[in-house]
Amino acid sequence: MTKTFGATSTTDEVLEGVSLTGKRVLVTGVSAGLGVETARALVAHGAEVVGAARDLNKAKAATAGVRAAAANGRGFTLVELDLASLDSVRVCADALVDDGKPFDLVVANAGVMACPFGKTADGFETQFGTNHLGHFVLVNRIAPLMKPGSRLVNLSSAGHRYSDVDLDDPNFERTPYDPWVAYGRSKTANILFAVEFDRRHRGERIRAAAVHPGGIQTELSRHLTPEAAQALIDRINAATRAAGEPPFRFKTIPQGAATAVWAGVVAAADEVGGRYCEDCHVAEIEPNPAKRAGVKPYALNPETAKALWAKSEEMAGERF
Repeated sequence: MTKTFGATSTTDEVLEGVSLTGKRVLVTGVSAGLGVETARALVAHGAEVVGAARDLNKAKAATAGVRAAAANGRGFTLVELDLASLDSVRVCADALVDDGKPFDLVVANAGVMACPFGKTADGFETQFGTNHLGHFVLVNRIAPLMKPGSRLVNLSSAGHRYSDVDLDDPNFERTPYDPWVAYGRSKTANILFAVEFDRRHRGERIRAAAVHPGGIQTELSRHLTPEAAQALIDRINAATRAAGEPPFRFKTIPQGAATAVWAGVVAAADEVGGRYCEDCHVAEIEPNPAKRAGVKPYALNPETAKALWAKSEEMAGERF
């Protein structure tokens, strides 16, 4: 009988009785929060995990528990990756390809949220450039290492409801910058990337899904003051109350990392491939913009996904 998991399930509950011995996983953003917990849970069940982070010293300190969970301290290594620099992305990807060891799972976890307007090293708006374009180039460059049966899991967010992608003005050159609109665009892009990657690779038995981890108090909210964070929660609750949804509740980090682990190694590939998941299940399509749960139809639009892929190639100067 298949176990059913939900919003309060943790990584260890999702992986109970699961052996990942012989599996190799790449997790980005292992210097804090969900990335660290994802890596810990996977190595604790036997996987070999490569953790990518911009600040290796910070990541080394943050992942002491991951190394402790790995058998004999082996099975976990760190690589340097700055998603806001395509030079760094390419150096990281090339080193992984040169190493030649295949991956069973790639978890594109790293990201930024609601930051002030800024640009990446390549001149892209920070959130779109970091959350989407950096991962787009990294994943496509290492795609030859993904073996049949492997999966890509992109961390998205219920914040995708704030905006569809804008392929005419991705860098806010003509649009007034709003940090939440920018975040929404980047999180919608994470879903659309999974949709198109899944379409392109499912014939090779390589699948992709996007997940919403839930609201978790991690370093992702570093750009929000406590007052701004509370104001955001109040706005969410007012909207969801009007839409008939339950009030917003924070998840613990192990609960937040559970959906990525579930989609990556527990759920059936055909169940999650090309889909958006939340609370350890595939989300329903929900057109009502006031509702927090579910996935907005535009985020699964296959034509937009193809157009985003082409625009991303144009922006990165690289065809895949």
